[in-house]
Amino acid sequence: MIINVMDLVQLKAYARQYGVVLALVWAASFLSIVFAPASVLGSLLALSTPIVVGWFLVRFRNDALDGHISFRRGFAFSCYTFFYASLLFAAVQFVYLRFFDHGAFMTMLGESLKTMEEVYRHEGAAALQAVGQMKRTISVIGQLSPLQLTFVIMMDNILMGVLLSLPIALACRRKTFIPTNGPEQKEQNGHAE
Repeated sequence: MIINVMDLVQLKAYARQYGVVLALVWAASFLSIVFAPASVLGSLLALSTPIVVGWFLVRFRNDALDGHISFRRGFAFSCYTFFYASLLFAAVQFVYLRFFDHGAFMTMLGESLKTMEEVYRHEGAAALQAVGQMKRTISVIGQLSPLQLTFVIMMDNILMGVLLSLPIALACRRKTFIPTNGPEQKEQNGHAE
């Protein structure tokens, strides 16, 4: 298939714009989890990611493509949106971890692990082994520099974005043409004939 450069430029432009919004959602989620770990707001914002990207894809489909988008273009749009959001969120996260964190992130992880350990203590030996593994993982995370930790999280976000892009693109694709401009579209089609 021939790649239309203008379509790719348009797709990337929309993905960059929506990537900024997604990065803001992730930043709000991250800060909420760090500063208010007992609150569910941060988790809800993080879990809303596929819905938010799906909504962005539907808006792109309806606003720029007159209601028609293939699976392939939807997948590319979603992947680029996750990619741009991951880059921007990594920059925000690095600045926070490098200059403002002062150990709050690791403290939050340690407190969460203590809570989990109390809950899993009644579950048996296998659950305690899992908690022990989590302790070792958090210990390794604590040894990473802010840049290394940011890079690991960025790569995780990109990988999860590619995986989430598959069902998002599948759910939001539309092959039939549906006019979204109402009477204006009919007038333009009438003048063309």
